[in-house]
Amino acid sequence: MTALQPITPHLVVRDATAALDFYKQALGATEVVRMPAEDGKRLMHAEIHALGARIFIVDRFPEYRSHHGDEAVLPPSELNGTAVTMHLEVPDCDAAVARAQEAGATVTMPPWDAFWGARYARVIDPFGHSWSFAHALPAAG
Repeated sequence: MTALQPITPHLVVRDATAALDFYKQALGATEVVRMPAEDGKRLMHAEIHALGARIFIVDRFPEYRSHHGDEAVLPPSELNGTAVTMHLEVPDCDAAVARAQEAGATVTMPPWDAFWGARYARVIDPFGHSWSFAHALPAAG
């Protein structure tokens, strides 16, 4: 990736190793770096690239609660959902949703032709994070 991305999602999950495997399969992501924790089980930091997006992934570390403020580092499974949806522009929305679903995502909004001119859909990944996919529809004319 040559240009800096202004905002990089930093996803907190339970089982970052499994999450990396899921994102590789579901999004075609490329793993850039993986930094194991001292316990040899969790990941302190990982980075993937998916469709030009840079995404950080980290395991939940409850022992760091007093240092970092727990609210910012809880996975969706402990928040009973998420308030954020990661959006990816893709070449084919239907294919992206099918790939994510095959990898284990749950479709929450099947692909549809949205009124703003995009083919759009949403899924929830197995770790509780929300993703949307879209591609532009041909202009009506």
